[in-house]
Amino acid sequence: MPEARLLRIGVDARELGGAPTGVGRYLSELLERWLARDDADARRFVLYVPSRGFDFHALGALTSSRFLEVRAVGGAAGTRWEQMALPSAANRDGLNVFFAPAYSGPLRLMAPMVLVIHDLSYYAHPEWFPWPGGLRRRTLTRWSARGATRVLTVSAFSAQEIERYLDVPRTKLEVVYHGLPPAGRFGEAGRPAPPREPLVLFAGSIFNRRHVPDLVRAFARVASRQPDARLVVAGENRTMPREDPAGLARELGIGDRVDVRSYVADAELGALYARAGVFAFLSEYEGFGLTPLEALAHGVPVVVGDTAVAREVYGEAALYVPPGDLDAAAAAIERLLVDAAARAAALARAAELLPRYSWERAAERTLAVLEGAARGAEA
Repeated sequence: MPEARLLRIGVDARELGGAPTGVGRYLSELLERWLARDDADARRFVLYVPSRGFDFHALGALTSSRFLEVRAVGGAAGTRWEQMALPSAANRDGLNVFFAPAYSGPLRLMAPMVLVIHDLSYYAHPEWFPWPGGLRRRTLTRWSARGATRVLTVSAFSAQEIERYLDVPRTKLEVVYHGLPPAGRFGEAGRPAPPREPLVLFAGSIFNRRHVPDLVRAFARVASRQPDARLVVAGENRTMPREDPAGLARELGIGDRVDVRSYVADAELGALYARAGVFAFLSEYEGFGLTPLEALAHGVPVVVGDTAVAREVYGEAALYVPPGDLDAAAAAIERLLVDAAARAAALARAAELLPRYSWERAAERTLAVLEGAARGAEA
């Protein structure tokens, strides 16, 4: 029998060079599972990264795989790199398909492209983004979606947004939910579980749409009635206009009870999940929203903003509050802090929900789309 041809899959891997947040974590979860498959020798993944400003140490164990190649392409990450240096390099490599995991991809590719659009906040709420950057993102996403062979997204809500704003036909779209990290990913394996504390936790990048100042204000109401309660906000502040949760806490007289941290490593985040009594995520717009699911998986009940995507993703396992309703947010947070029965009920519902989310399934379905795009180009 003739030997099967090796499938060469190019990947825009620039998001892997640094702290593993957002797209970087998403991509690393997929790659880890693709490289561990029994049939991994049927493929070669070619990771394209910028030669300037990329932390190659962040690739970690990925570079030890014989099924993966890393291409350092001249320049620093950005639009010029994506649209000029990257396609020039990729077109020389004889790829069968290209995976663009972060909203836009090179427009001059010879290989078919599978594009991932996680959300369209910059279309739905352009006021949240500075004008030049927002315009650039909207333009590149639209052109990339038109040129892509398939478009992946992470929720039915985001699929509807892509149809609405980008006029992408539903037949071109595929919804693939995120998964949950395996036990031990956050360094908790083998450690005795600490007692739960009256600790309210927010984790994730701080964007304006996530209403962290509202969380601080709601917590101030809880703190006035619960003298031992504390709030930890863990995430890089990416707000514009700039928000100052720590300064707001000082203005409200609770500065000593609110701890605002920038990026936290996995082990530190795992320790916070293990101690927290409530996870609060008051966002009004997400494509998916992974950290509340991570909290539920760690036994932390969650309070979230009442949105269509939150209802889709968290089902009956969360307490929902209208965005901007501080009284409702404070009441829900306090209820889960002090009412053991409410906590137990929420976590029982979470146990039924969490099996829906698997990185193994996500990796398998995403790979099937990539391989289908490659076969379609050969037909």
